[in-house]
Amino acid sequence: MIPDSSYRETIEYLYALQKHGIKLALSNSVTLMKIMGNPHRKFRSVHVAGTNGKGSTSAFMASMLRAAGYRVGLYTSPHLVSFTERIRINNVPITEARTVELAQRVRDGYQSSSGGTAGLNPTFFEVTTAMAFTCFAEEGVDIAVVETGMGGRLDATNVITPLVAVITNIDIEHTEFLGNTLELIAGEKAGIIKSGVPVVTGAVQPSVIRVIKREAAARQAPVYRLSDDFNCKRISSGREQRFHYRGIKAACGGLTITIPGTYQVDNACLALASIECLRAAGVPVDEHALRSGLEQAHWEGRLERVAQKPDLYLDGAHNPASARMLAGTVRDMKRAYRRLVLVLGILGDKDYRGIVSELVPLADHVIVTKPEYSRAMDVAVLSSEVRALNASVETAETVSKAIVAAQAMAAPDDLILVTGSLYVVGDARAAFVEHDRKARALSGLKG
Repeated sequence: MIPDSSYRETIEYLYALQKHGIKLALSNSVTLMKIMGNPHRKFRSVHVAGTNGKGSTSAFMASMLRAAGYRVGLYTSPHLVSFTERIRINNVPITEARTVELAQRVRDGYQSSSGGTAGLNPTFFEVTTAMAFTCFAEEGVDIAVVETGMGGRLDATNVITPLVAVITNIDIEHTEFLGNTLELIAGEKAGIIKSGVPVVTGAVQPSVIRVIKREAAARQAPVYRLSDDFNCKRISSGREQRFHYRGIKAACGGLTITIPGTYQVDNACLALASIECLRAAGVPVDEHALRSGLEQAHWEGRLERVAQKPDLYLDGAHNPASARMLAGTVRDMKRAYRRLVLVLGILGDKDYRGIVSELVPLADHVIVTKPEYSRAMDVAVLSSEVRALNASVETAETVSKAIVAAQAMAAPDDLILVTGSLYVVGDARAAFVEHDRKARALSGLKG
């Protein structure tokens, strides 16, 4: 059993790398891959980029592939409670011991290598990507579902050549790194497109679609669009959502997903179209695996219910587009409840006014809080913004205190929604779902 201190020291080392900032460049990743023996060339992969829905779409795909009998790697970010969540094999997070070992090997590699790595100074995400790809290669995964961290073209994950590239959707985000127009952001996301590799996308804006098609045409890559080349017809909604899928070449009726949120049906369709592309690339997945994989798929922190009477849901909506989608679902959910108590915390570098405008008007009462994270927005500043739209506001200095306050005031037939940031959701899950003291103690280290 690895000592707690070793894992803590490893996590502290990893987050100390944040001093190197965010580097949108591939040179460090290419060098790290060479140092680690080019692990990214030793497994097949799917690459997922986009503004929202990356995690859910990846989870749907990984679940269907697992149901088909494959050994599946899954690399996502950020984590909610434990760093180990970022790197999973068959949906099981790697152990703390494996985390320590992988981090040490990558660190030793770039610090001791004589291959021109002096002054490499890799970032947090570059090192964690090298850890993930090394793990997948050594664990012999049949296929890995890899989510980009930011953008795509210069993202640390973009050293892989996948069997299919997925661009879920595009909206304004990370403008300081990706550009301040939809077209510029789309160009960065479309940078994951590789020569001859099919592209599946849920993008809807004409200008974005033009960019994706232009980049795909330059690489002779076919493009398959949601609502054009494949689509879905909803049959029923609720905690279990049923729909029919009309695919690129195949159709499948009466499918079920249990991840809440009406928008999750679109994410499931993106995953199904991606699986069709994998089939064409020689990765068989039968209909039984499609059905059972979709139904068994779970993704933490996305309209996740963690308490009842009153029902308490967590959702990681952290930009105006995801807040808008969440608001649409909450409007439907509210019909079954007396009141909505909103627990809201947002990072200071996000478009907080856009998030507030979508969610706050729906609430009967708002409790403004902040996650234990350096970029968290000041409670007083955020509450002032909220009060402009909703006079029923109070504040709490921590997420756990906000939840206690929400439960104390809510009746059994009220709805409590905790949202605004994945970091808020992480703090909430540490309190509600992950009862392990050690997990809670490390939950503030997020990145």
